[in-house]
Amino acid sequence: MNSPIDHPELGPCSVDAFLGGLVQLAQPLNGYRAGVDPVLLSASVNAKAQDTVLELGCGGGVASLCLGRRIHGLTLTGVELQPAYADLARENALRNGIELTVYAADLNTLPPEVKAQRFDHVIANPPYYDRSRSVPSENEQRETGLGGDTPLSKWVSVASKRLAPKGLLHFVQRADRLPELMSAVFKSLGSIEVQPLYARRGRDAHLVLIRAKKEGRADFRLHAPIVMHQGAQHGGNDKNYNEVIEAVLRHGAGLDFGGGA
Repeated sequence: MNSPIDHPELGPCSVDAFLGGLVQLAQPLNGYRAGVDPVLLSASVNAKAQDTVLELGCGGGVASLCLGRRIHGLTLTGVELQPAYADLARENALRNGIELTVYAADLNTLPPEVKAQRFDHVIANPPYYDRSRSVPSENEQRETGLGGDTPLSKWVSVASKRLAPKGLLHFVQRADRLPELMSAVFKSLGSIEVQPLYARRGRDAHLVLIRAKKEGRADFRLHAPIVMHQGAQHGGNDKNYNEVIEAVLRHGAGLDFGGGA
């Protein structure tokens, strides 16, 4: 972590290293802070140079900027509800020399510039918690990132409408919300693939990555799980990531569905 900086609205921010230092991103010390999830999401996007990518709810830009560092030549666009985080994403893009166009807008009322486009990929890390069944955070900015009030069905509907024919949706979400997410995806997309992520062997899946294609017709695929950590339990400060996850988080590698240990 580099020396903290001050953001006029978000307050003190740390500048954190992602992808082993290939990406440097400012994040508020008090507020929503990205973990490994958006990095895993970006690593799972099977884009190629010249593709167009839209991130819904881009926050400080972690997923888009990690993707832009891994695959050069992408046209990256982000939409973020909170203007302060949209501003932070723009600053982070400049900090890393990656072109990212960010709009401060509600998912339900996308700006005309976004609605006029169709994208090869739409990615999102929607809020994880259904607040009808959980306790909201007292920090408003953190709560918007974690809880929100837009149902997953709306995230999927908006993503589907913004996809070009044969375009791909990529989401990361808590495993316990997979039924809700799948129900929405089945209504508008096909060729659905789910990649379960387990923290350690012997435990239930805690995250899922999901990919689906507009106008896709391939059979549903539930891939073999990726177990992120070695060993049955946490040992000290050593996270013990397996070599696949280590390559993603520390060296900017891609993450192939079904390709983990």
